[in-house]
Amino acid sequence: MKFSVNWLAEFVDLPEDPEEIADLLTRAGVETKNVETRGAKIDNVIVSQITASSRHPNADRLSVCEVNDGSGTKRQIVCGASNYKVGDKVPLALPGAKLPNGTEIRKSELRGVESEGMLCSAIELGLGEDAAGLLILSPEAKIGVPIGDVFPSEMILDVEITPNRGDLLNHFGLAREIAALTGNTLKSTPREAKIDIRKTGVTISAIRECPFFSARKIDDVKVGPSPQWLRAKIESVGIRSINNIVDISNFVMLELGQPTHAFDADKLEGGINVRLARDGEKFLALDGKTYSLKPDNLVVADQERAVGIAGVMGGEETGVTDSTKNILLEAAYFLPASVRRTARNLNLPSDASYRFERGVDPGMVLRASQRATELIREITGGTPAKEIATAGKIPVNPADVSLSYEKCDRVVGIAIKPRTVDEILTGFSLQKTSAAKMMKWKIPSHRRDLQRDVDLIEEVVRAFGVDKVPGTGRSRFTASSAADHSHNLESAMRERLVARGLSEARTSKLIPRSASAFSEKAIALRNPLSEDH
Repeated sequence: MKFSVNWLAEFVDLPEDPEEIADLLTRAGVETKNVETRGAKIDNVIVSQITASSRHPNADRLSVCEVNDGSGTKRQIVCGASNYKVGDKVPLALPGAKLPNGTEIRKSELRGVESEGMLCSAIELGLGEDAAGLLILSPEAKIGVPIGDVFPSEMILDVEITPNRGDLLNHFGLAREIAALTGNTLKSTPREAKIDIRKTGVTISAIRECPFFSARKIDDVKVGPSPQWLRAKIESVGIRSINNIVDISNFVMLELGQPTHAFDADKLEGGINVRLARDGEKFLALDGKTYSLKPDNLVVADQERAVGIAGVMGGEETGVTDSTKNILLEAAYFLPASVRRTARNLNLPSDASYRFERGVDPGMVLRASQRATELIREITGGTPAKEIATAGKIPVNPADVSLSYEKCDRVVGIAIKPRTVDEILTGFSLQKTSAAKMMKWKIPSHRRDLQRDVDLIEEVVRAFGVDKVPGTGRSRFTASSAADHSHNLESAMRERLVARGLSEARTSKLIPRSASAFSEKAIALRNPLSEDH
């Protein structure tokens, strides 16, 4: 996952050199594969606005655009994209510009029509992987300013998160980890969700697969482009801007790790029911594809049909569009195994399923809902309901884990002061509940991977520093045996035969079922590589 250093710095003080952050995390077992610079400081690429568009007279797939570059003179640009409309602001590469991919821009004729530059996509500017169309900029972007002012340079960490550390798949989570490793204090934490709860409007028929579900109505939203700060945040880590509602949902997921989903409330029929799918039930997803569901697939449904594949993807029929006025905001906890199975069966991975599969923090569900609601109110002008509908119960925290200082020293191989052990585990958000010789530690809701005493010892070593544990020689002399002599003889014979030009062929020791030597005493492979075995 990619992390913005500037975004992380909003939660915790960081070392000045991003390479130090990468080294700190890698030494603690959170491998940082790369540190890269994102931004668009490219000469002769500016913000422009499309003022007119017409079909190219000699090419069906091209259009001729008139753009305002802020100079007072309109420019004519031949464009091959189709995802724009008149009035959109887009990046314009002027003649003389050199793009990150090496393309040099100059005046040219395309199918007999002069083009005075090029309108750019995100991938052409090195701002993402999206090459499907033009990079549509925020309406707030000023015409004529360099594109580098819209996308300033910033450092991005590419971090490899192991499957057991789903708590790190968000900026707050990684900042919390850095704070524990450096001893720094978090600048802020997600606020508690203080809102009235009602137990109507939502039903859970599959309580095992969905222990907890919440839905909050927000009326009178104005769907449109996101403000520049929001676009810049999500685009810096590779998420394409869609509209303000979808962008807020993605922002909260990247910030706090809890996926949320917004339904067009006016397209829902009756209350919400989280249930298992009916065999062969059809579902049109947001990717435009229709999926045939199985009875073990969990869905979010209204009173008529499935409106979302739980933890994976919403439905196109109830998705948010420019005409949406009222939304229903979902935030839930789904069983990781259920989401993993559904995503694999349907071959439908998503950013949401990636997090649910690894286990989201149950304690963050309502906080993320509240955070998204606040942003929707501020950005779209929506009016949130005073109550949130919920069903089920938030899963309880993991069981306490006992640990003795003596075992910690024995496993690590050196004596670590009890006070140091306590400070390290407290830094990782654990709470000491017993001061006896055998300590008991309360595990936070976001660390469900901590189940045994050796898991706590691992946390101690990660923060203490494995480089501080001296190495010891454990090898010892063993006299050679008859087996060693036999192995040496075979190796010597092989070398001599190869030297004379021979080749060794090793055939399979397995035999086909049809072989004459096959008998009832033979053992059949449960998962053979071929029919011959």
